[in-house]
Amino acid sequence: MRRLLTICTLILLSGDLAALSPTTPIAVQLVRDPGLSAGVREALRDVPDGVQVSVLVREVGGGPVLEALRPDESMIPASTQKLVTAASVLVDRGGAGGWWSTELTVPAAEVGQKNVSALTLRGSADPTLSVAGGSNSLRALAKQAFARGLRRVNAVRLDESPMQAGGWTELIVGVPMTTVRLSEWETNPPISAQEARARAGAALVSELRRAGIVVGSDAVGVAPKFTPYLAPARVDEDGKALPPDPLVPVNRRPEHGLASVRSASPALVVAAVLRPSDNLKAEELLGSLAATPLGRGTLAGALLRERAALRRMGIDLTGVALADGSGLSRNNRLTARTLVHLLSVLHDLPYATAKASATLPAAVYRARRNAFAEALPQAGTGETGPAHTGRGGTMALRLQNSGLDVRAKTGTLPGVSALAGYVTAKSGKILAFSILMNGPETTPILTLRSVQDRMVQAISAAH
Repeated sequence: MRRLLTICTLILLSGDLAALSPTTPIAVQLVRDPGLSAGVREALRDVPDGVQVSVLVREVGGGPVLEALRPDESMIPASTQKLVTAASVLVDRGGAGGWWSTELTVPAAEVGQKNVSALTLRGSADPTLSVAGGSNSLRALAKQAFARGLRRVNAVRLDESPMQAGGWTELIVGVPMTTVRLSEWETNPPISAQEARARAGAALVSELRRAGIVVGSDAVGVAPKFTPYLAPARVDEDGKALPPDPLVPVNRRPEHGLASVRSASPALVVAAVLRPSDNLKAEELLGSLAATPLGRGTLAGALLRERAALRRMGIDLTGVALADGSGLSRNNRLTARTLVHLLSVLHDLPYATAKASATLPAAVYRARRNAFAEALPQAGTGETGPAHTGRGGTMALRLQNSGLDVRAKTGTLPGVSALAGYVTAKSGKILAFSILMNGPETTPILTLRSVQDRMVQAISAAH
C-alpha cells in the first residue's frame, strides 16, 4: 500500500541538537495510516473477485485518519466526481453567498436613448436563468429595460465570446455549453450553439415586446468581439513623444449596462445536482467555470480552473485526472484520500451567508449552516420516484431504518460503484468517508452497494 503521509518524529535523547555526538541514538517513529476495523473487514468479505477497493475514513475538523485501505489508489469515481465539480464552483463563486449574473447592454454612444440600434444579452453561463420565473429571468431584464426608458431596439444579439462551443465536443451528454442557458431547456436542450442562440434570442424578443419595447427584427445576431482601444501615438511640436490621449472615442468604448439580474445562491444548484445526480446540470456547473477570461470558454479551461480551485483548498492532486463535471467519463480519476480531504475542507468552510431553513434536517449540519453538507443526499428518507428529486435523492432507499445520519454522494458506472460523504458516528463525531470500488463491467452493482452500506454502519459503530 502506498503511504501518502509519513511523519518522522525525532526524539532527542540528551541535550539539544548541537550536543549530539555522531553516535547518539535517534528513535524514528513512522506514523502510518491505520488498517480497517473488524466490522469493515467483515463487510468486505462479500466483495466479488476482481474488484479493487479503496477506503479512507477521517474525523472532520482536522481529526485523525481512522480507517484506510489503499487510500491513494487512482480510481474511476463515477458520479462522486460531482463532489469535485460542486465544491470547485462553490469556492469559485465565493461560497453560498455567491451568484451568477446576466445583463443587457447598449452601445456607449446610445446610452440614455429611447431607441437603440442593438441590445446585447450577455451571460455567465448561469444554469438557473429562466424565461419568466421570478427575478432571475429574461422577463425581469425586459421590465428593467422598459423602466429605464428603452422603447425600441432595432436588433437583438448575444455575446458568445465567453464560451467556445467547439471546446466542449468531448462531453458525453452531447449538449453545447453556451453563455446563456435557460432552465426551461432542462427536458429539451438545444443540440447546437446556433440553436441555443436562436431560442434564447427568440425568448428575449418575446419578453421585450411583452414589456412594451418594439423590436425591429426577429433575427438574433452575434455581438462583435470587443477590441480595446489603442490610442494613436502623439508628439509635441519638437517631435518628442507625448502620453497617449486618455479620451477614448465614444464609438470605441465598451457597451454600457442597461439591465441586470443575478441568480440565487449556487448552493441551491449544487443540491439540484448532487441529490438526483443530474449529469446535465453537473456539466452546466462546470461550464460556468469556463465563462470567464481565465476559463477560456473551453472544457480544458474549465478543468484547469477546477484544479486551481482544488489547490486553493489545499487538496493534493496526486492521482487525480479530471475529464468532465458529471463523472460519466471513465477517464476521470480520484483517490479516496482526495475525496476525504475535500469533504473535510468543505465541512470546515464557513457558510455564514447561507440562510437557515425549517426544511433542513435538525442534526449538527443544520447548526453549522453548512451549505455543502445540506446539498448532499440524505440516506434512508424513503422517498420514491425515478427523478430522485427529494431530500434523499439517490440515497433515499439506502440505509433505511439504520438510525444513522448519513449525507453521501453515490457513483455508478458499469463495474464501478462509489460512496463518499459524512456519517455521524456512535460517539457523535462527524466522519468523512470515501469508498471507491472498480471491477469488471459485469460486476453486480447491487452487491457492491450492499457492502458499502454495511461498511458505513460498521464505521459508525466502531467510532
